[in-house]
Amino acid sequence: MKNLHLNNRFFFALILAGVVYVLAFFFPILMWLAHLILIAILVLIFSDYLILFKVKDGIKANRILPEKLSNGDQNPVKLNIKSNFPFKTNIKIIDEIPFQFQKRDFFISKKLQAKGDLSLQYKLEPKERGEYNFGNLNIFVSSVIGFVSKHFQFQNGATLPSYPSFIHLRKYELMALQNEFLLGGIKKIRKLGHTMEFEQIREYVQGDDIRSINWKATSKTNRLMINQYQDEKSQRIVMLIDKGRTMKMPFNGLSLLDYSINATMALSHIILKKGDRAGMMSFSKKMENRVAPDNKSGQLRKISEALYNIQTNFFESDFNRLYQDVKFSLNQRSLILLFTNFETLDALNRQIKYLRGIAKQHLLVVVFFKNSEIHSLLKTNPENIQEIYDEIIAEKFEYEKKLIIQELKKYGIFSVYTLPENLNIDVINKYLEIKARGIL
Repeated sequence: MKNLHLNNRFFFALILAGVVYVLAFFFPILMWLAHLILIAILVLIFSDYLILFKVKDGIKANRILPEKLSNGDQNPVKLNIKSNFPFKTNIKIIDEIPFQFQKRDFFISKKLQAKGDLSLQYKLEPKERGEYNFGNLNIFVSSVIGFVSKHFQFQNGATLPSYPSFIHLRKYELMALQNEFLLGGIKKIRKLGHTMEFEQIREYVQGDDIRSINWKATSKTNRLMINQYQDEKSQRIVMLIDKGRTMKMPFNGLSLLDYSINATMALSHIILKKGDRAGMMSFSKKMENRVAPDNKSGQLRKISEALYNIQTNFFESDFNRLYQDVKFSLNQRSLILLFTNFETLDALNRQIKYLRGIAKQHLLVVVFFKNSEIHSLLKTNPENIQEIYDEIIAEKFEYEKKLIIQELKKYGIFSVYTLPENLNIDVINKYLEIKARGIL
């Protein structure tokens, strides 16, 4: 009897019988009708119980989970259900999903044909890295009578890790290899000339750059031959992730730290596909989670494992210590992408001498963020004094960001100023642009 559950339809029928009994006190002729309703309820609930519980293994089900969850992405969870009942049933699926999703009313209602199969899926979007514990899969089955339900429980408990975003890596790879990323959806990156790393001599085909024709090879073969060049490879690309208190600011459920981690994962994948060496480090009071730049087969896995455990420590980041650690740990010129956030020009000026020191030895790109809340205020039409004040303050903050960009540019430091949700595309664009211009 522990698997027996009474449905709302049964209670509504009891309420109906109770109302008729009450009315029978005033209209005695209704007493027989009340008795008939009560008898009908008892017969129906007994019949419903028999047809549901006479089939021992009426439902078979299993949950199919991915090996790991991709943070900030829609992760599919599949359910396969098979009915052994010889009649059509209604099922209510309650999956015990991890508490981090805070979905207290999660259920799925479906109809299942006699001896039928059902495959369905739902999606979960984790907003933080760590471990997610799934509980049991519960299915409540009712017949067309609908007075009672039989509870089936499947012990499908599992613990999944949530890693930095990896679902869209394949999409980024295809776009990057074709050099077809769009800057903000507006402008396509244009490759300027070619690098000087020679690859091979091949026969000229229509559309090739005539400036690359190899006249000596042409004279020997009596065919038009051309020098083919390729992007320089094995360049060192290092991503530095600030895990200080400024990176805890949340936008759309993810912190700036998580956006930076997801972008590092996506960019590392592209870097390795391009034949360069990808590495990363995190910092606050000191340098941690170091992965030396390399392009071996297991490098992306190493970076993913290092990113998995990064958490903010709410301290003020020490850029002086960062400068010293970079100076002694990176002894070859590298492209450094620094994920941090400066809200004011004063905040930048306190750290600019350390950034200039890094930029003397390396090509430095500072990645910082637009405040999407302030950005949305700039697009509104103010209708009262308060909204006018809000817009003026928002414009002041936006002007400060522009001054930060100009200050960095003055010292030869590149910058990426982007909305958090556009971070992946924009940092990959900047990397491809730097390679196309051959300035590393």
